[in-house]
Amino acid sequence: MNTSTTAGAAAQAPAAGRRPRKTTSAPTGTDRIPKPSQGWYRVPGTDIKLRRVTTILSTGFPKPQLVFWAANLTAQDALANLPRLVAASLNPADKEETYDWLRKGHIRKKDERAEIGGAVHDVIEAHVLGQPIPESFLTDEEIAPFVENFLRFVTEWEIEFEASEMVVGNLTDGWAGTLDYLFRSRPIAHLLGVPPQTLFVGDTKTGGELDEKGVYPEAGAQMSAYRRAEVCWLRDGTQVPMPRVHDVGIVLHLRPQGFRVMPLKCGDDVYAVFQHAQAIAEFQRVLSKTVVGEALALPTSEERAA
Repeated sequence: MNTSTTAGAAAQAPAAGRRPRKTTSAPTGTDRIPKPSQGWYRVPGTDIKLRRVTTILSTGFPKPQLVFWAANLTAQDALANLPRLVAASLNPADKEETYDWLRKGHIRKKDERAEIGGAVHDVIEAHVLGQPIPESFLTDEEIAPFVENFLRFVTEWEIEFEASEMVVGNLTDGWAGTLDYLFRSRPIAHLLGVPPQTLFVGDTKTGGELDEKGVYPEAGAQMSAYRRAEVCWLRDGTQVPMPRVHDVGIVLHLRPQGFRVMPLKCGDDVYAVFQHAQAIAEFQRVLSKTVVGEALALPTSEERAA
């Protein structure tokens, strides 16, 4: 007897004239991994919504340096395109379009950086999974130097990856995010004076220049959150406890000219700052919309008499 047929026959057909009930099967496999959407991670099969770590940081963490960066970029674009700007200023048909192009220079630059950063993360993920690095990255004149320097970092610093692009979350504090990678490194452990098998949380930054900037303190706040995750989701969708990692994280500052290995504090004191940022981000999302009331007007004499 065919057992699958027997199992199917055991399910009763709906009564005549009655619509069959909709059944929603519980998520299985990779469908159990939360995915980011509009600043949140939703835990499949539950009503749990966890605020995205990067959304918390972008909303609740001050970034005054971005104001100067955007202003400098606009000034550079203006000086490099003076004839175009002058011509547009005399032509009403082109004026608005050119104005829009000039003010969005920082967005174009961020998009360019995001494209490079995304490619670098794809390279890292392929390496961790033991997959060949896409040929398109190896032959791309812009991406290839990043790939070469990343592979040199792995070799010279004896990097042993444990995870890459892993979703982690803290159900108690209400946030989730995708960490770049977890790894071990004997040279880094030696320099920090910890056991060789110490597990570190790592992040890769591809902006700025090697001799200045490119790595900012909020990266430590971001890694402090990942370090304090309660759970993580493996590639097959299994939810497991977050492993214990060191309270110093490592940022790989990766540039075409080379790389820097940057230690950043990400212990409980830094996590406390992250939680302050989370509170400010929540204020911006909810309470700030009701703080400012309507302007008051003096009552009329009739209203005062009443």
